[in-house]
Amino acid sequence: MISHISPGEHPSTQGLPISITALASAAGWHMSAALAPAARYRLSTQMGNLLILSGQIATDPNGMPGPLGKLGAELSNATGRSAARSAALNLLAVLRDAVNDDVRKVKQVLRLGVFIAAAADFSAHSEVADGASEVFEQIFGECGVHARTSVGVASLPAGVAVEVDALVALHDV
Repeated sequence: MISHISPGEHPSTQGLPISITALASAAGWHMSAALAPAARYRLSTQMGNLLILSGQIATDPNGMPGPLGKLGAELSNATGRSAARSAALNLLAVLRDAVNDDVRKVKQVLRLGVFIAAAADFSAHSEVADGASEVFEQIFGECGVHARTSVGVASLPAGVAVEVDALVALHDV
């Protein structure tokens, strides 16, 4: 968590910037533009106060898919955790756009789904997925602490190692 956000508090009640972009910058992260959908789907769908965010893949600093490969085979746990962070930042960019960069609209990050391309004997799914969880906890404080599923899969889009999706509850702002 960003050191100046008190536990149990929403960033907007702490006198912090109300911009998701500013909070990410304060954490030392750069968010790129949200990636365009790769097929026939929306980046986000809202029903009432629930916002569903489509899965976002990890990308390298140039915005290209990566790292490519499988955890427990050619990729280390540390690389996987970094990939989860990258995918989470790409997901945060989708959330930023969906709420017009206004952190006050985010009531609670309810759930993350972390999909990990993994060798059959890989067992450190939770360790890798923590890279994604940390992004939302640092940006939103207690409101970013969520339920989570992390699963190993045979393959992911573009051959990437990690994809992350989310379910978010919104305030009426």
